[in-house]
Amino acid sequence: MNNNLQTVHMYHQETKHFAHKYARSLGYMDWETQPNPYRAYEGSKKTPLPLAFNKVTPSYVNLFKEVKNQKDIKELNLENISAFFQFSLGLAAIKEYGSQSWALRCNASSGNLQPSEAYIITQDIKGIDDGLHHYAPKEHHLEQLILSKSGLPLPKNTFAVLLSSIVWREAWKYGERSWRYTQLDCGHALKALEVSASMLGWEIDFIPSCDSDLNTLLGFDQKERFIKEEREVPDMLLLVRLDNTSPKNTLDIKALQNALGNNYEGKANSLSASWHEWDILEKIEDASVNNELQNKEKILFKYENTLLREDTYEAKDIVLLRRSAQVMNAHDSNISKYDFETILASVKGNNSAVHLAIFVHDVEDFESGLYLLLRNDSHKEKLQMLCKNEFLWQEIKSLAGNLYLLQKGDFKKEAKLISCNQDIAAHGAFSLGMLVEFSSQLLEHGASRYKQLYWECGALGQQLYLETTSLNLSATGIGCFLDDMMHETLGLKGDSFQSLYHFTIGKGLVDHRLTTLKPYS
Repeated sequence: MNNNLQTVHMYHQETKHFAHKYARSLGYMDWETQPNPYRAYEGSKKTPLPLAFNKVTPSYVNLFKEVKNQKDIKELNLENISAFFQFSLGLAAIKEYGSQSWALRCNASSGNLQPSEAYIITQDIKGIDDGLHHYAPKEHHLEQLILSKSGLPLPKNTFAVLLSSIVWREAWKYGERSWRYTQLDCGHALKALEVSASMLGWEIDFIPSCDSDLNTLLGFDQKERFIKEEREVPDMLLLVRLDNTSPKNTLDIKALQNALGNNYEGKANSLSASWHEWDILEKIEDASVNNELQNKEKILFKYENTLLREDTYEAKDIVLLRRSAQVMNAHDSNISKYDFETILASVKGNNSAVHLAIFVHDVEDFESGLYLLLRNDSHKEKLQMLCKNEFLWQEIKSLAGNLYLLQKGDFKKEAKLISCNQDIAAHGAFSLGMLVEFSSQLLEHGASRYKQLYWECGALGQQLYLETTSLNLSATGIGCFLDDMMHETLGLKGDSFQSLYHFTIGKGLVDHRLTTLKPYS
């Protein structure tokens, strides 16, 4: 095993939560060092983006249809670029309590700390200069970082989007486990961009690339423009295409960099007055860097959703309404069989590394118990061998497909204990853990695959949020869980499979002490 893989396994083990010992963090909230949730580039030219609240978007349920009407494909212009960002990474609402206020965004984030940043490379889009820009969600504008010296090697009718992460934003609160949450948030942001592109009829592709090239392309190697303690690292490069006639998966990153040059504008703002050091975070960031193109797995997670559903909400309304429930209604937790199967069917697939281990608490026509949604048939035999011998593996006929009842019984107590003793995991209709094929994925694809596994879990989480919202239900992503207690519940030993993200779904209670305002007022 090489050094990077050893670091990944060390980090994963060191940052597990146990009943007697949580992963290391400060243990208190140091408000003096709370990071600014908004990156800004001082001295850069700003391009305001027109707000798109009045823009008509397709019905949410129509986003997942394979066949698209040509009239639904929107042209590349300033207004549509604005909608693309507003309904993916923009502000969804402002919450107020007394004299305090804070923004919620369309892309979910652990603790609403928002470590993900987005950049766009444009050419021939009226109203936006050709070059690299940073998207600033607070003001909903683009910050110009560098203009192209000559024509950019972008295919016609396309633009590029880059995602990056600032782990310090999460480390401030969560300490050493924060890198995990940062990667989950990147997955949330990726799925949010996919959904927003679908609203406009656009296609989106993951471009295999080396992190070192992306680092240079974004100007992150110009250390004088950034605060050392607020390290920002590249995650991925995406190509957004007007339609299927545009070239796919083609982008010469070196040529792109040459066309841009290196005269970047704007200095990154300081997010905190002071910082706490977590050496292990820099180690895992360095170990999980990807510089081998041949080891790139499929990154976009488009789900096969063939259910016939009634058109209700516009897609933009679902995105803007998405919330993380703080409390579930324990006295009215039952949901219908249709809603349960619809939610699971929205994320079904058969070539994934991620499965859903589900604690069913209160679902119509389903016995309470432990279930497994198998999202890759080839893993079934392996899981049957590794899990508890007494499991039933009773196949349940379901719209979601590949759903198995493993064990009957009331698992509310276990669900609560596993989720760091949080009631919300027991008071919903069901909760789940995202069970990932782990060690073999890392051995086959390298240490950078560790990030990608979290990205897929985050993308699954964003989809679960949206689907749940469309059914007038509530969801909450849970990053705090006792890793090995979950594995023991399934009978798993070793690291062949690991649980990377937990979720709970039910009927959320609204805190009427909070006032909700529209964003960008």
